[in-house]
Amino acid sequence: MELREQERDISNIDPQECVHPEDDNGLMLVVRPSRVRPPFSVVLSTVLYCAEFITAAVLCSMYHKSEDGIWMGFTLAFMLVPAVLIQLALTFIHRDLGRDRPLVLFLHLLLLGPVIRCLEALVMYFRAGKEEEPYVTISRRISLKKGQGTPMEWEIGQSERNLAAHRNAFKRAAVIQAFLGSTPQLTLQLYATIQEKYILHLRLALMIITLISITYGALVCNILAIQIRYDDYKVRLRPAAYICLIVWRGLEIATRVTALVLFSTALTHWVILVGMLNLLFFFFLPWAEFWARKGSLAENIEKNFSKLGTTVVLCMFTLLYACINIFCWSAVQLDLTHRELIERQQRWARLALYYSLRFLENFLLITLWYFFKSDFYEYVCAPLLVVQLLVCYSLAILFMLLFYQFFHPCRRLFKYNVHDCLHCVCFRKRVTSPGSRRAKPSYSNAATMVLVKKKYDMCLKVL
Repeated sequence: MELREQERDISNIDPQECVHPEDDNGLMLVVRPSRVRPPFSVVLSTVLYCAEFITAAVLCSMYHKSEDGIWMGFTLAFMLVPAVLIQLALTFIHRDLGRDRPLVLFLHLLLLGPVIRCLEALVMYFRAGKEEEPYVTISRRISLKKGQGTPMEWEIGQSERNLAAHRNAFKRAAVIQAFLGSTPQLTLQLYATIQEKYILHLRLALMIITLISITYGALVCNILAIQIRYDDYKVRLRPAAYICLIVWRGLEIATRVTALVLFSTALTHWVILVGMLNLLFFFFLPWAEFWARKGSLAENIEKNFSKLGTTVVLCMFTLLYACINIFCWSAVQLDLTHRELIERQQRWARLALYYSLRFLENFLLITLWYFFKSDFYEYVCAPLLVVQLLVCYSLAILFMLLFYQFFHPCRRLFKYNVHDCLHCVCFRKRVTSPGSRRAKPSYSNAATMVLVKKKYDMCLKVL
């Protein structure tokens, strides 16, 4: 499992730069260039971690001076809890407890684990290629180009594999930071800003950093989902795909957080019920599916884990999954019986159901805020704000559809795409509409009726 995870993130190589003739097995051999891809994702995750931690710490000191005990307590909690979980995650992924690395473990105790890991990755990158690799491994992937899949092989050196391990570890850390720390932090600071009726510059800086962190974490969720589902393919996202993802996730998260905060300012205690219902539903959903399938827990998650330890890890993983889905689409569905805990099949019906229900929930929350809002919003055009939030969430859904239809790196592998689903919905409504008059069957239109029935059956499979 660890070997395949590291191979997923091996550097992107242009197959035309160094192509050898096909071998006896029909594989096109590609020799890896000596240049290794820089660990930009590792540096970005570390910068976001440090920026959010330092800004939150300074803001806590300001709350302490102004004797705002409640804001200080929550800010401190949302700063320390994800930081501790990130140290545990990095230590667990790199398996440092069984290795003689006292300095690294000590820095993890000081909550500086991402910093030392980032420095290690940078040292590996600058040393790569200067010395001959003691051994290499072969990574086999299918390269997609213009809809054609070409089996290829890459020679992967040890330094490149170590960098891939760092990238994968920091991707997991970025998701933990985003949805267990940044999302509650952003919600808290926005709520505090509205309640105190003024904008504090340091608080505004923290909100901007957390929004960037959440958007990046959601982006990582999409990339991890693609890499896991299409493990046999060499995945490469183009700049247009990244732009579409950023706009989609940024609008979705900003609208969701704003709707929750506005609702909490009008009905403070009811927002706790809304949050707990969302959390419990998404937490128990994978377990309900697991019990319905009557399966057994996934094995080989960690060799040294007992049944109890495996259950605890799965519960933490499910908690992270639930926290993601409270604020945005997680891009993956959990399968606790699978070795990688991720369901590989793309469920379009669940995606459509999630965004439909989430749109209705946001509309309900904003509508309740509109009717129960306080006098603070008398200088704000409330109807315009409601329309803007609904339009922004609709735009997020639109960019999501554009991504899956035009910018998904493996869209040519879809059995059904977004266009097919929308066409089938319209076709199904037209065929099953009660006001439509059915023509009498005749030999002249028999073939047409057979084609329509086949198309209708295909639409039922899509939906």
